[in-house]
Amino acid sequence: MLDPKSKVAVYMEDHIDSDYGKMGMGVVRYLKNPIVGIVDSKFAGKNINSIDEFNDVSRNITIYKNLAEVISKGAEVLILGIAPSGGRIPESWNSVINEALDSGLSIVNGLHDLLEPKWRDKIKNKNTQWIWDVRVPQFTPVIATGKAASLNNKRVLFIGTDMAVGKMTSGLELYEDLLKRKENVGFIATGQIGITIIGKGIPLDAFKLDHACGAVEQIVLEEANKDILIIEGQGSILHPGSSATLPLMRGSCPTHLVLCVRADKTTLRSPENIKIPDINKFIALNESLSNVLGTYPKAGVIAICANTSMLAQDKALGFIESLSTKTGIKVYDPVRFGVTGISELLLKD
Repeated sequence: MLDPKSKVAVYMEDHIDSDYGKMGMGVVRYLKNPIVGIVDSKFAGKNINSIDEFNDVSRNITIYKNLAEVISKGAEVLILGIAPSGGRIPESWNSVINEALDSGLSIVNGLHDLLEPKWRDKIKNKNTQWIWDVRVPQFTPVIATGKAASLNNKRVLFIGTDMAVGKMTSGLELYEDLLKRKENVGFIATGQIGITIIGKGIPLDAFKLDHACGAVEQIVLEEANKDILIIEGQGSILHPGSSATLPLMRGSCPTHLVLCVRADKTTLRSPENIKIPDINKFIALNESLSNVLGTYPKAGVIAICANTSMLAQDKALGFIESLSTKTGIKVYDPVRFGVTGISELLLKD
């Protein structure tokens, strides 16, 4: 877990404006630590909120050409902010990792490839310098038994039509809004970005499949004292390479679902030959899987979160209105227009 006072640098070389940069942008948007700079030579000299896609970011964070420049600004921790396909660490990063450790920086790594076994000998002072491989499970859970269904709190699970459609972002926006309202709310982090930001959670995709439901159940039960639990979604039941949604449903036994979509996509990002089905049928499928004919709590989709960042404002509003009319469910862009309505729905329910 990061010391909240530690000064952070975020490595995002060549990926600030790509889907693979979601780790870094999640950190930039939500991590409470002071961020002294971002490394990306393509945008060097700019501020993060001077880039059109991120003009909503409230923090003034300068982008630098190389690691040496952010080290000179007082960086103490380097966060690897890129998530390449498959979670592998490219060899081209070796020089950056080496430079960071030689300069006394600690490193946060959210990828499947682990740094600590290979680089531990580069640590100069084990009292002040460390490597945090976020995707290492911290416990072996027992097999899930559906205990979460007996809890009296509200458990809000974020689901999606695809990977990288904004499930974590939407969940964190809702979490922040409820915190501002002084509600007794918790956030269940299930991926590397959420764990880095919150400081605890489970790297769901690093657990053996038989253990995944139990891992979710254990962390949900540990937060049973919270009136509302926001559960970070992973993957999609539509994606052929994803198996994360069902363990999240079974482990958390959600009482509410929030669907996340991208406004510009009618197919999966990859493979693009798989079309996103009729949205109402997709909602019904997720609701049916969640409650299994009444075996588990009857969780309905109470809201849709749409990423409309690629659309002009008038077209974004048109998309939101059209999707809301089609589904009969309120649609929000959490980053662009906020999640006030979802908070109010939860508190009124």
